Amino acid sequence: MKFNKTVFPNGLRVVTIPMADNPAVTVLVMVETGSKYETKRENGLSHFLEHMVFKGTPRRPLASDISRELDSLGAHYNAFTSQEYTGYYAKAAPHHLDTVIDIVSDMYLNPLFDENEIKKEKGVIIEEMRMYKDLPQKHVHDVLSELLYGDQPAGWNVIGTEENLHAFKKDDFTSYCAAHYVSGATTVIVSGSFDEKKALKAIELAFASASKEAKQGKKPVAVSQTSPQVKAEFKETDQAHLAIALRTFPVDDARIPAMQLLSAILGGGMSSRLFAKMRDELGICYYISASHTPYTDVGELTIAAGLDNSRVEEGLKGILGEFRRLRDELVGEAELKKAKDYIAGTTMLELETSDARAEFCGYQEILKRRIDSPDEIIERINKVTAEDVRKLARDVFTDSGLNMAIIGRYKDEGAFKAYFKF
Repeated sequence: MKFNKTVFPNGLRVVTIPMADNPAVTVLVMVETGSKYETKRENGLSHFLEHMVFKGTPRRPLASDISRELDSLGAHYNAFTSQEYTGYYAKAAPHHLDTVIDIVSDMYLNPLFDENEIKKEKGVIIEEMRMYKDLPQKHVHDVLSELLYGDQPAGWNVIGTEENLHAFKKDDFTSYCAAHYVSGATTVIVSGSFDEKKALKAIELAFASASKEAKQGKKPVAVSQTSPQVKAEFKETDQAHLAIALRTFPVDDARIPAMQLLSAILGGGMSSRLFAKMRDELGICYYISASHTPYTDVGELTIAAGLDNSRVEEGLKGILGEFRRLRDELVGEAELKKAKDYIAGTTMLELETSDARAEFCGYQEILKRRIDSPDEIIERINKVTAEDVRKLARDVFTDSGLNMAIIGRYKDEGAFKAYFKF
């Protein structure tokens, strides 16, 4: 995969990813801000702002003006907010590139923050919040973040609180934009079929008015844990939903390739250890997954599963048993190769589309200020040995980094203490 990075005099970074003869082009604007950059009073503002960007600009005063123009292009468009970045994108046929750049840049740089629209959108986001809380397989991850990090930005819900949502005013949005939506913290990614010189010129003109002010930073995450932690949330469900997290390390750590491999061995595909143990052997769950999420300052290896309420203890013992196997035994040569081939194959398959490549590069540029190509990533993974995986497992699979959030018919977190430990 080829890509080029350009930095304009105002600090704006542009990543261009040419894909010859691709039937689409994607424009993605990402900014280095999210819920970790918020104060307690601001919690939820990053996400709310993401909604408001679609609600009108001086040139397109109504939300319908923006959506109608994008729909008339046959475009796919959306936005997303996380702890450390926010993104806005539109994907359309290549001959619409100039129009897409114009619309996305206008939304990003010139949102109106109309008070009436703010008031209406509060109701929309509150319903979004309630929807997620009604989905225990989703909400359990919010409970897990609160357990891992407590009362600090990393532990707060990205969507915020109802109290905060009701309190937000126009000045809150404008102040937040001034502090974070600046050219030096912004990356524009263009991926697909396009003329690179023309695209760069159009982006330079479109973002010429971007603020050059210094970016407001975030507080470092404080972590303190000495023994296993469990947080239970009672809900009358037919299935218990749990998320187990092990504390790991940031996105630029040299052990990332080994962690990607360890995660794949645990939960990568239907032949992975957890799938084989929990579904094929025990018949105890429908879904189980393993994923590693690294941030700029911390990281988490997370196992998520939905279990029969009466078999949670059995399931937890099965999961912990697979952790111990990785810690105590070397992975066989054939299984190690299979996991490496799985990562290589899925990495390339996941980069088939222009929007997937835009996110792949944008995520890295925002978090690392550096982009590793798929070939470089696969090359590093292929160098990982079975001993590297076992050493990493011994570092990560410890009582002082073991955490679990569970939603179901549980009120006593102490009930898990007897066996939720290494």
